[in-house]
Amino acid sequence: MDLQALPAQRRSRRGRHHDPRDLLPRSLIPRALIADPRHAASASMPHRLPATPDLLRKRSGVGGQPPPHPHCCAHSRILVRCAKMTPLVPSRKRKPLWPALFPAVPAALSLCLFLHSCLAQTPAQAPLPAVPAATPIDALGASLFQQSGATGMVLVLVHGHQVVLRGYGETAPGSHQPPARDSVFRLCSLTKIFTTDVLTRLVLDQTVRLDDPLQRFAPPGIVVPARDAPILLGELATHTAALPRELREAPAGTPHFTFPDRRTRWSWLPNQRLLSTPGTAALYSNIGFDLLSDALAAATHTQYAALLATRTLRPLHMDHTTFFPTPAQCSHLLLGAFDQGPCTSTEQTAGSSGLYSTASDMAIWLQYLLGSNTPAIAAQPSAAQATYLQPAQLLRQKGLDHAGEPTGIGLGWIDLLPPGDPSYLVEKTGGGAGFHTYIALNHATQTAVFLAATDGRVDTHLNLFNAANKLLLAVAGLPPLPEPAAQPLRRPAGAHTTPRSRTRVAALHARVAIRRRAHPHHPA
Repeated sequence: MDLQALPAQRRSRRGRHHDPRDLLPRSLIPRALIADPRHAASASMPHRLPATPDLLRKRSGVGGQPPPHPHCCAHSRILVRCAKMTPLVPSRKRKPLWPALFPAVPAALSLCLFLHSCLAQTPAQAPLPAVPAATPIDALGASLFQQSGATGMVLVLVHGHQVVLRGYGETAPGSHQPPARDSVFRLCSLTKIFTTDVLTRLVLDQTVRLDDPLQRFAPPGIVVPARDAPILLGELATHTAALPRELREAPAGTPHFTFPDRRTRWSWLPNQRLLSTPGTAALYSNIGFDLLSDALAAATHTQYAALLATRTLRPLHMDHTTFFPTPAQCSHLLLGAFDQGPCTSTEQTAGSSGLYSTASDMAIWLQYLLGSNTPAIAAQPSAAQATYLQPAQLLRQKGLDHAGEPTGIGLGWIDLLPPGDPSYLVEKTGGGAGFHTYIALNHATQTAVFLAATDGRVDTHLNLFNAANKLLLAVAGLPPLPEPAAQPLRRPAGAHTTPRSRTRVAALHARVAIRRRAHPHHPA
């Protein structure tokens, strides 16, 4: 699918949607969903990866702020707020004009010099722009940074047609230099939503299907484990493949995000016993996404890093997002309070956590995710951010609630609040190697936030993800997310099951039976 052709086809997000039901075989879609999509949410039996249309993102028209003032200048999609020129009002008495114009000459010259310097800056040299202290975004961002205790922080905010980038703190302890638009950071687990972007495109062009077994793409001689049913690609993308979070601890001295490599994980996989029946529980898994990227590479007979570049990064002109940082890029890597090892190639974990990026590239990515009708930037297919599972359909979930209580699970994405709520968010968290990273989207107001922060010496115990949610919703003029409810005590082992739990188990058993009929020849 050609990303370059998308802007003309998808100027409005309201007109066209790729129905996630099209990504699944008809046999796996609940009958009620086929007959009457309006009642999909009330389907009693949870099938594998049901795609409910009422849970799709509802793209409203572009909201938010008006376009920038014509006397403002924009450089590399970064909003620079310039002073408006005030017209001179002549006196009613006829006097020579030059005495009135003369005082304005220095101001006009200063403004011209400022505009010239703004346009003359190159992306590699320009710092992140500053605006007057009264701007709410600056006050909110500065407050968040101070509470975080981070060494440095990059904030990217998109609100309607406005794109704002901010750098706080230092690029490294003692550098006294704030992060700039060419400062490099690790995306960590935000890499996963790039993987699912590629997955969605391959599904839409019918190269793969979400219900394809992982076994189909395994190296010769490798048997993928199963437990009542095989692992499917869609389950790898929704953390429901019953795989552990990690293969094991990386050997001492291993650079971040370079373990395990492809050979190691595929030799490890056949000896594993799955933690549950695939599709019945959501357990956050990094190894699952690395296996997913391996499968996509096998399906296209292409190295995965090249596949991501061809399908996503190059069409979006995200030229500084990579698994292979150059020495120049590594010299701009943000550093936290503690040594996190070398800046090096991270292709080994390309599906889960290996990407490096910059603030300017993440501004493009946010606009792509929002589908903000920017002619130069395509819009992501809506199926990539659709909701495929609800927590109530699963026996349990673990590791998905760092930013709030999940209300839906997508392809790498997590939903917060029901879709009809004005403060409804779609989010992805990341962290590791001295970084915390986060993306959250509110499609109703066309508002998105990206945040990357490096570790500080003092842990302030601030949940940076929750704080970023509050910042986004404040900018959008929406109420904050409700505080999480107190967790009930866990039912003691051996306690009697309730009718509701028995119903859920029966539904899961029915789903397993359906899957056995759909895949009768899966490995034992």
